[in-house]
Amino acid sequence: MRLSARIGLAVCCTVPLLVLASGWLLLQLVARDLHRAEDDHLRERAAAVVPDAKALLRAGAADRPKAADTRERALYSAALDVGVRVVGPDGTFSGGPQPGPDVRLPARTGTPVTVRADGDSWRVLGRRVRTPLASGTLWVFAPDTADRGQQRLVRRRVLVTTLLAAPLSGLLAWGVSASAAAPLRRLTRGTAGLDPRTDRARPPLERSGVTEVDELAATVRNVLARYDEQAARTGEALDTARSFSSAAAHELRTPLMSMGTNLDILADHPELPEADRTEAVADLRREHGRLLGLLVMLRDLGRGDLVEAEAFRTADLTEIAEAAVADTRSRAPGARIELDAPAGIAVRGWEPGLRLLLDNLLANAVAHGADAQGCVSVSVGMRRVGEWIVLTVDDGGPGVPEPDRERIFERFRRGPASAGSGLGLTLVAQQTALHRGTVTVSDAPGGTGARFEVRLPAAAGELPDRRDWLIGTAGTYRSQSFPKEHF
Repeated sequence: MRLSARIGLAVCCTVPLLVLASGWLLLQLVARDLHRAEDDHLRERAAAVVPDAKALLRAGAADRPKAADTRERALYSAALDVGVRVVGPDGTFSGGPQPGPDVRLPARTGTPVTVRADGDSWRVLGRRVRTPLASGTLWVFAPDTADRGQQRLVRRRVLVTTLLAAPLSGLLAWGVSASAAAPLRRLTRGTAGLDPRTDRARPPLERSGVTEVDELAATVRNVLARYDEQAARTGEALDTARSFSSAAAHELRTPLMSMGTNLDILADHPELPEADRTEAVADLRREHGRLLGLLVMLRDLGRGDLVEAEAFRTADLTEIAEAAVADTRSRAPGARIELDAPAGIAVRGWEPGLRLLLDNLLANAVAHGADAQGCVSVSVGMRRVGEWIVLTVDDGGPGVPEPDRERIFERFRRGPASAGSGLGLTLVAQQTALHRGTVTVSDAPGGTGARFEVRLPAAAGELPDRRDWLIGTAGTYRSQSFPKEHF
């Protein structure tokens, strides 16, 4: 059933009930007003005939028939248009319109009441009449006109109004609701053909004049916007998954072939000398570690591409650096790693990503920071400069040639002697860009070794537009540049 038909049917059923309720209330008010007028008239007539009723009772008590007849006639004359009845110890005197003598009269006097007799209604008022010789009761009667003509007329009019109100109100409500629902029908026609999977069209941003319809249109637009956002996220996730599988297949091919060759040698040559067997097993372990590290790095790179702004919190960078340095010392007990970071340096960021950044900077420094004697020394520094956090990692190795300082952050870029996955510094560049910072490579203080310097804004901000570190190339690793005077 259409909304206009529902509203018309509801009004068609509701309005007659309201008319009946209003008519009943009106009927009660009319009856009360008529009763009040009748009762006032009864009181006036009762007050007028009380003296004649007393004289009638005295004449009857004194046994004077002629005087009683005279008083009775005077009583009837004073009663005018109402019926009277005087009930005394010597009999009952009655005259005028009134119910029959067998009708039971009320026990209480002084207040008008309604009695019914043979289908008629009467208003009755009783008064006590006392004389020195005798006492009795004066009853005054009047037809209850409120229960007859006026009330019947009101009832007929209420019923006629109810019968007319049902169809008329239903038709009127249907017409008004159909007109009011016109903006809703336009919105329905405008959105019926929308397919968010194939069509980028959206409901127009125009006001219809009906608040509920405008709110519904805004809700539809919000739902479609959320769908577009989720579809974009799903597309990014699919692209990341495809790139992950492509990169994994490409990068895993060589180590897997090497592992397969070693396994064939071990299987086909059981008489292989122990030294050669040990070398093949060592190669297998090395390739296995490389594969595991590559998969972990690809996973972390994909997480960085898909992280959302809701994951960003206020993070204590000093505590993260202390934990990263402690873990690196446990993995490389022969390396000397120093940390110089004041307590309480906080940034707005993704804590797992900040930990990835520090872990990979430290892993790179330990892997490539050995001096000529083979000793590894790494210095980690942290300070706040204005609104920026400056993180430095220095090593004592051979350093990075200037032509390679941009390219080392690209995916799968490895040095000739590197046994890593080629993704560690790409993760550093990704997390730096994700936190709207920059990373640069220069010579370490003293001219020996390399310095990796990461600059992060302490305040919160929007995520960068670039989110394709696993999908595309990582040649432009800096998300934005800042004037040197800021540092």
